[in-house]
Amino acid sequence: MRHALRGPGLPRKGLRARIVLGYAAGTLIVSLVLVSTTFLLARSYLLDQREASLTRQAFADANVLDSRLATAGTEVGDVLGELVPSGGADVVVHDGESWFSSSLDVGADDVPAELRRLVTTEAAARLVVETGDGPRLIVGLRLHETDIEFYELGPLTELRQVLSTLAAVLAAGALVATAAGTAFGVWASRRALQPLEQVAEAAICIAGGELGTRLTGTDDPDLVGIVAGFNSMVDALAARIERDARFVGDVSHELRSPLTTLVTSVEVLGSRREELSPRGREALALVEGELSRLRRTLDDLLQLARLDGADLPSSAQPVCLAGLVRQVLTDSGRPAELLEVPAGADTTVPGDKTTLERAVRNLLDNADRHAGGLCAVGVQRRGDAVWVTVDDAGPGVAAADRERIFERFARGPRAARRSLPGAGLGLAIVAETAARHGGSAWCSDGPNGGTRFTLSLSVRPR
Repeated sequence: MRHALRGPGLPRKGLRARIVLGYAAGTLIVSLVLVSTTFLLARSYLLDQREASLTRQAFADANVLDSRLATAGTEVGDVLGELVPSGGADVVVHDGESWFSSSLDVGADDVPAELRRLVTTEAAARLVVETGDGPRLIVGLRLHETDIEFYELGPLTELRQVLSTLAAVLAAGALVATAAGTAFGVWASRRALQPLEQVAEAAICIAGGELGTRLTGTDDPDLVGIVAGFNSMVDALAARIERDARFVGDVSHELRSPLTTLVTSVEVLGSRREELSPRGREALALVEGELSRLRRTLDDLLQLARLDGADLPSSAQPVCLAGLVRQVLTDSGRPAELLEVPAGADTTVPGDKTTLERAVRNLLDNADRHAGGLCAVGVQRRGDAVWVTVDDAGPGVAAADRERIFERFARGPRAARRSLPGAGLGLAIVAETAARHGGSAWCSDGPNGGTRFTLSLSVRPR
């Protein structure tokens, strides 16, 4: 259900990607919280400082104005001309019905009505307003001695620039912190997944038949148990495989002696076939066929026992597959013209010639016995591998059975119905031989309507 909700266009991200995204998202969220908190606190502090400073300056300028107006005959306009507020502030004074200003850039229209109402009820009031030249802080006072309204307008442009610079610096810091968190996430994901990758590599090697593969020891207390458990599991698996292979080999060897005795006895009876009754000769022929089948089965079991869990011996020699296949065709009485090899192709692989001959012979016998006869054989180089292909004239193999037929004792439904000879071990030997030589075996639709069996062998020594 979860897969259906994700949809085909939203593939699930890997563990490494999720770890990196988690670190990046966590760092970004923490950075945004810290940046926002820092900016808001700094903005509030700087604005409070600016308001307090301008308020003190406004009270000082108002006291100067009030003291000078106390002198008889002094006009408001004259005093404002001599008043020089600090910090680039301007002063607007309301006296009765008249308005006075210390600058031509400001006037009565720059004093909000809301601030005027506050001044009538409070000793002092302040208000931040937005103007075309930027934000301003206006402090309003009422001089009770002269009943004059005093307004001092201080620009906040410099404060805004400081806050903009601070915001840019904090945003850059957040981006740098996020990038650092992402980089740390990449490093942490590699460290976290390294043990899993080592386990995966070891499992692949073991699945490929390298049963001597083990995980290296570690001093990490969290991984000691995993490494020890994995190695113990592989030891038990190797011991089980070796025990099974030894059991098959021992049973096969033990059966060889009575089988040899039986074969000798049947051969003696065969030499006197004319002395037997018709029913006796029929029974003798049946026994000869079953003994031949039993001998082939034992040979196949011994071969599989030798192949199980075994690597190529160090004495493996280069083998020309084209020449080997041609020799097998000739020795088995099949026409060598069936073989197709591209001109100049290098078909040499490191391997065990005896086992390779048996694998090729099994493919040829399979085509003749179970698939309507052999049509063509090909040997060609494909990258770092050499392919041996065998095409037959049979009805083909169903897609559901194409992997199963390489299992041990697996026989196709056609062979079972017709009671064809064989125990279903020939193709299993082919698959084991391919794996031992660093390759694989599979079947597919043939170019002429039958089945094509392919044996792929690596050109690189294992």
